[in-house]
Amino acid sequence: MPLHRTRPDADLSPVPERPRRIMISTDTYPPDVNGTAYFTHRLAAGLAERGNEVHVVCQSDHGPAAADVVDGVIVHRLRSAPLLVHPTMRVAVPARLDRLMAAIDPDVLHTQGHFVVGRAALAAARRRGVPVVATNHFMPDNLFQFGRVPERLRRGAGRLAWRDFGRVYRKADRVTTPTPLAATLLAEQGFGREVEAVSCGIDLTRFHPHAEPKAWARKLLGLPDRPTVLFVGRLDEEKRLADLVRAMPYVLNDLDAQLALVGRGNRREELERLADRIGVAGNVSFLGFVADEKMPQAYAAADVFAMPSVAELQSIATLEAMATGLPVVLADAMALPHLVNGDNGYLFPPGDVTALARHLTAVLADGDLRERLGLASRALALSHDHRTSLARFEQIYDEVTR
Repeated sequence: MPLHRTRPDADLSPVPERPRRIMISTDTYPPDVNGTAYFTHRLAAGLAERGNEVHVVCQSDHGPAAADVVDGVIVHRLRSAPLLVHPTMRVAVPARLDRLMAAIDPDVLHTQGHFVVGRAALAAARRRGVPVVATNHFMPDNLFQFGRVPERLRRGAGRLAWRDFGRVYRKADRVTTPTPLAATLLAEQGFGREVEAVSCGIDLTRFHPHAEPKAWARKLLGLPDRPTVLFVGRLDEEKRLADLVRAMPYVLNDLDAQLALVGRGNRREELERLADRIGVAGNVSFLGFVADEKMPQAYAAADVFAMPSVAELQSIATLEAMATGLPVVLADAMALPHLVNGDNGYLFPPGDVTALARHLTAVLADGDLRERLGLASRALALSHDHRTSLARFEQIYDEVTR
């Protein structure tokens, strides 16, 4: 609800109500391409559409500081520098955010991470007495490849990373994470605070089953018209995409199928070499970046969605695929099992390429099965409407500002 302010003068006559003012801090925001960036953008734009005044504080995508209004959101970009271990990425230059916090004067800070921007914003909010809501999207596995941490050191590095996370997020008034499993993970890592699961949510008005022939959607993407397995996400280490490529020879023993990979990442060249080496290069398409507004067509081109990742706290891409009515074949790891209820797809043990291929083949070969699984996927996705998530976050904001 809008906040009601009164003047301190003698007559205490009311001033016009102003919208709730929300500051969102994040270390990744579009044009960055990753789940946290997409969620944060949808959160900010969705809250603005609901009548809130929303300010996003993030790193500059090209260096100098700047400010602009995008999709009804006031975006404050902080000066940034290239990340040494990953030159294509940038990180905000550490700075106190007290002046920006005072200028915005938010009713609440909603931070999306505990790194450079999130840490600085949370510290500034504490100094100013601004309530803080903190959402966690972090897992050490998502960072190991960028930090080039050797396998033998990852267990110790993970413990240190979780300890650092706890030091920062214990200062928040309320902590959320996308799924109950993600909340359990925080408890297992020694985070003693109560954590509420609030789904990232998806826009069910954009992601829904399409009546057009799949051949039409495939043509738009430059794909041949044949049974299609789809993956959407970063082509990076923790996504385990080599398993998906290695499954294709087994699938091709029974069907003339193809694998379409949507996304960019460090593993693309390696995956291309693998596909060529095992003889499936003609059946694996790397579509690269697909703009968000065109993603419904990408899902419409597929017959089944596959996610072999072992580091998903929810997987927005999987939910979007389900909302469009796609069966799913998912790794039995982290939060992914919560997206399979026995009626909408299959789980496979991470790394078990033959099990992955067997499930993909079963779905691709049976139209009636695909239809049944797809209907169940859509039904399950309906419980993740982003409007419900936006409403819950607004309730949380009101609770911490009372």
